[in-house]
Amino acid sequence: MRSQPEPAGARPDPGLDVIMSERRQLMNLAYRLLGSLSDAEDVVQETYARWYTMSRQQQDAIDSPGAWLTKVAGRICLNLLTSARARRETYVGEWIPEPLPDPTEWSGGQSDGIAVDPADRVTLDESVNMAFLVVLESMTPAERVAFVLHDVFRYSFAEVAEIVGRSPAACRQLASSARRRIRTAHTPATPPSRQARVVRTFKLAWEARDIDALIALLDPGVTATGDGGGLVSTALHPIRGADQVVRSLTLLEDRFRTMTFLERTVNGQPGLIAQQDGRVVSVLAFEVVGDRIKHIWAIRNPDKLRQWAAQP
Repeated sequence: MRSQPEPAGARPDPGLDVIMSERRQLMNLAYRLLGSLSDAEDVVQETYARWYTMSRQQQDAIDSPGAWLTKVAGRICLNLLTSARARRETYVGEWIPEPLPDPTEWSGGQSDGIAVDPADRVTLDESVNMAFLVVLESMTPAERVAFVLHDVFRYSFAEVAEIVGRSPAACRQLASSARRRIRTAHTPATPPSRQARVVRTFKLAWEARDIDALIALLDPGVTATGDGGGLVSTALHPIRGADQVVRSLTLLEDRFRTMTFLERTVNGQPGLIAQQDGRVVSVLAFEVVGDRIKHIWAIRNPDKLRQWAAQP
């Protein structure tokens, strides 16, 4: 959010730097809650808009502007998550969280021709890997907000309660329920170097059309999920089983023939992008367990690829 220039003779806002320094925190919170960078940007804009609609006297009466901004952003996200459930029912095919590149590669530093503010970049850690975000999608809006605020951002349950609109005890129960979902979906951590090696081997096997090698890389119960959003073609439902996934890949061989696959960081983990005529048309995120791929997420919805538009 860009600040407007002060009118001549206006009293400068001594707290402006403090207020704007919260921007990255708000972006990180909103993306984890919503799984959408564009929605997160809208939340941050709306949060700041609400701050600046208050009078200076009202602003000065707030002891902790950062806590106030977080509370407002959290409530906006909660409302969006609640309404998103209805919107997702009309979404064409599966909905996958928006994939993020490495911060150094965000649209070559630009978004729609405008330099990207470093404060808009989401910090990549284990709480934004695709597998984690997909589990968050299975939670109720209240569970998700309570869990992310408390377990990821370390807010007290008393603070969470003010945002969720429930008692601290109820928020504790919500977070506990969310943790059970996380534990159910938990898989042993695989070192990044091994993940990168498996993804690279997958890429090479696919380029060589080595079917046996591909099947050997996939967990027998592997799941492949595509997200085209009804804007581009992709499987409408998850494909399960190594044989079925490889079969689907071979059926799409003609489409892939014109694409170039490159290794890239996707939500902080090794992944692939597919380019066609120099344009990113698909981003692939993986969950690797041991030496095999357990999940593949292929995001093809162009609305979710805008941060990848200028990938070299």
